[in-house]
Amino acid sequence: MSATARRVLLFTGDGKGKTTAALGMLLRASGHGLRALMLQFIKFDATTGELASAARLPGIEIVQTGRGFVPKPGHPKFQEHVEAARAGLRLAAEALSAGKYDMLVLDEICTAVSKGLLDEKAVVETLAGAKAGICLVLTGRGATPGLLALADTATEMRCLKHGLASGISAQKGVEF
Repeated sequence: MSATARRVLLFTGDGKGKTTAALGMLLRASGHGLRALMLQFIKFDATTGELASAARLPGIEIVQTGRGFVPKPGHPKFQEHVEAARAGLRLAAEALSAGKYDMLVLDEICTAVSKGLLDEKAVVETLAGAKAGICLVLTGRGATPGLLALADTATEMRCLKHGLASGISAQKGVEF
């Protein structure tokens, strides 16, 4: 990456487009010959369009570390989601220390923190040690104050209207 500063961009809010914005950044990175890794902290679906596309883009990897929709704390499967999120954070730390990537996207990490799967302080400490020259991209609903403070650029996507609310089913190429 040619820039010397570490960048941290955050996409949050209840509107559609957080992951899509991050995927656009991956597309740009690939076009410039940069190496990028996206870790998906909640998603757990091997048939998504982003996985199929990433396999065709030079320098781009996507790894799903999540287990799907997160149950409420106290649910028997909640701890499985906590462990998956912690494993994802360990992968993020390894990626940062390896210095192999120009961009690291942590998709739905804000959601993982806001739902109690990850401790905000642990995430901030992991990311604060990122070396100059890397671009970190954080996505997900419910960005916490510590994650917002870490970001140099933060965007809130606000839902004004959504087809799913009016009965339109999730569609290939639009929602997944």
